[in-house]
Amino acid sequence: MNWDGCEFVERVDGRCSGAPTVVGTRVFPDTIVDAYLHGMSVEEIRDDYPSVSTEKIQALIRFAERVRAKSAA
Repeated sequence: MNWDGCEFVERVDGRCSGAPTVVGTRVFPDTIVDAYLHGMSVEEIRDDYPSVSTEKIQALIRFAERVRAKSAA
């Protein structure tokens, strides 16, 4: 997924080979969204990735839903 424009995602040279990560972490945003799409609740994701706040998890899910809706239109 293209995470350009999502305020909670960054690319940092030397961190995870420059792949998009959740701001301030080494967690891939795709991992968060995939977990949600596979039935995990926001609380379960938060438990598995404590470095990612509930606010960021919810924002990532909303961003991904908007991107997918635009590409389906």
